Amino acid sequence: MHGHDSKKITAATAMLAIGILYGDIGTSPLYVMKAVIESSHGIGNISYEFMLGTLSMIIWTLTILTTLKYVLIAMRTNNNGEGSIFSLLSLVKSYGKYLVIPAMIGGAALLADCVLTPAVTVTTAIEGLRTIAVLDELLGHGNTAVMIITLLIISLLFVFQRGDIAVMEKLMGPIMLVWFVFLAFQGIYGIIGMPSVLRAINPVWAVKLLLGQYNVAGYAIFGVVFLANTGAEALYSDMGHTGRGNVIVSWPFVKLCLVLNYLGQGAWLLCNNTNAEYLAIHDMNPFFVMLPLPLRPLAVIMAIAAAIVASQAIILGSYSLSSEAASLDLLPHMKIQYPSESKGQMYIDVVNKTSLIGCIAMVFMFQTSGNMEATHGLTNIIAMLATTTLLSVYYYKVKKKKLLAIILFVFFISIEQLFAISLLGKFMHGGYFAFGLAFIYFAIMVIWERGTVIEHRHSTMMATSEFIEDIDMLRKDDSIIKCSENLVYFTNHSKPDYIERDIAYSILDGDPKRANSYWIVNVAVSDKPYCTNYSVENYGTDHIFFVKFDLGFKVAQNVGYYLERVALDLIKNGEFTYEEKKYSSVGDLRSMVYFKYCLIQTSIQSGADISNLDVILLSAKYAIRHAIGSKAKWYNLDENSVIYETVPLFIPKLPKINLKRVDFDNK
Repeated sequence: MHGHDSKKITAATAMLAIGILYGDIGTSPLYVMKAVIESSHGIGNISYEFMLGTLSMIIWTLTILTTLKYVLIAMRTNNNGEGSIFSLLSLVKSYGKYLVIPAMIGGAALLADCVLTPAVTVTTAIEGLRTIAVLDELLGHGNTAVMIITLLIISLLFVFQRGDIAVMEKLMGPIMLVWFVFLAFQGIYGIIGMPSVLRAINPVWAVKLLLGQYNVAGYAIFGVVFLANTGAEALYSDMGHTGRGNVIVSWPFVKLCLVLNYLGQGAWLLCNNTNAEYLAIHDMNPFFVMLPLPLRPLAVIMAIAAAIVASQAIILGSYSLSSEAASLDLLPHMKIQYPSESKGQMYIDVVNKTSLIGCIAMVFMFQTSGNMEATHGLTNIIAMLATTTLLSVYYYKVKKKKLLAIILFVFFISIEQLFAISLLGKFMHGGYFAFGLAFIYFAIMVIWERGTVIEHRHSTMMATSEFIEDIDMLRKDDSIIKCSENLVYFTNHSKPDYIERDIAYSILDGDPKRANSYWIVNVAVSDKPYCTNYSVENYGTDHIFFVKFDLGFKVAQNVGYYLERVALDLIKNGEFTYEEKKYSSVGDLRSMVYFKYCLIQTSIQSGADISNLDVILLSAKYAIRHAIGSKAKWYNLDENSVIYETVPLFIPKLPKINLKRVDFDNK
């Protein structure tokens, strides 16, 4: 295992794992067996052999994909205890630039799933109200009332993210624990009616279904069965909250509850596949209908609570994924807020708003959970294929276990491509929405990553030593109005021996910027999640500093505050001579040192020697950057202390032309 897993195995962290990690996969019983009925064209077509084969496929895909691949293999491949496809990328990216492609594909699919899951899960839970006669009458015909309730819950859930949700986070574990216990007892209740359904544990039934004549669903059965595994990728992505050990301890309990519930629903369907009452029900969901009438209100309440918890976990996961992608320069820098003292809770406004809009659009477009099921699963399988690719590269390149890497790749890809082909068959029935959403995220990542590469390729570096004397002369030139006491520039390069042309251009050319001291700051994303180191080069002066921050990809980039702390350390060490402010209403470091930050934005000048494709990519990147906002938000800088300046990315070569002066014609 790369790094270490620092989370201790305790009852509290195991409970936290149950609440945060298993929301998506734990609510799958709400719609999986309902999808089985739809794929077989009605409960009356479900035979004993078909149901046992389907249940066997569910049990063994949970075992192979979720337990074997993610819990036992992927979670050992973590980055200092942190999971996710972006953590995997950080482990293998040095072995090939092309590896960013599967990471972007998988990351885009996961971000799309963060939009799909709340809509599907909450809608399915609310539809359970129709299994209660009185409420069904109140809801009336059509699905308008269900949609309104669903949209209200989803909207409130996203709006509440701005505040302190620490109390809700504490309740997530107990709620999901009760939910899983309920799933287990519900499953046992159904199994009692037909104990022979337990034979589905034997994988032979799955083989018989695939090779025999009992499969009334055809190839679509793969897509239906895969719905039971949605959430496996999220399980890996969120493991950093609790640690692998707590997943190892809690997953057997969760899996047992899930398997019992699937078996119970299957047994009930076999006992009632000729019942005229149930044959007449359109769009029937056995999860609710199998229960006695007095228990259905309880089931609906618990399903809604579990759906809210699952959605909350997915929303938190979307913030975490977006933050990691931005730190790796795959997405724009965005402002991150921490509403509570909880280390794991963050809030990204732009992600929150776009996800809410996506959820609302999905509910309006598809209206029912049955229609939404076609969208669910496609993004998950895309993410799984991407993870399998990077996992195989990790074992092949990093661990040097080439044979094992090949076996893992062939084994898991062979299985996952069967599900992928089946799910693609649902493309025209709703899968296009999931695919389109993932494509938008992928396109943004491609534009941002390639645009950054182009900028780096064409950036000009100049030796810092060449400008030390010029900068010193500028700071002493009283004929130029002082811009700031301390002027800060940000650089993408980590070597203090060189300076970007843009920074030199901004300080010395055009409108020279005089200051007492100049700070060039580089913020590097460390592979260690919680690293907070810095280095300083002063070039033998007390007024020019190059500061490099090594911040973990899980650390908030409060660069303004960090730079103040660095300045304080330099003052204490006698390395920095400052001019203390005469007037101040703030009784802290800012009363001693005041920084102004010059944020340089590049622009494309006409006549630049660059391809049309690069122009399009850069123009698109700048448009995205404008929509998202400036680096000031990402670095948590005070907008009042920020100077924005635009400099040309390329200085085009001027054409040679002979200009001839002539006299005015006075005639």
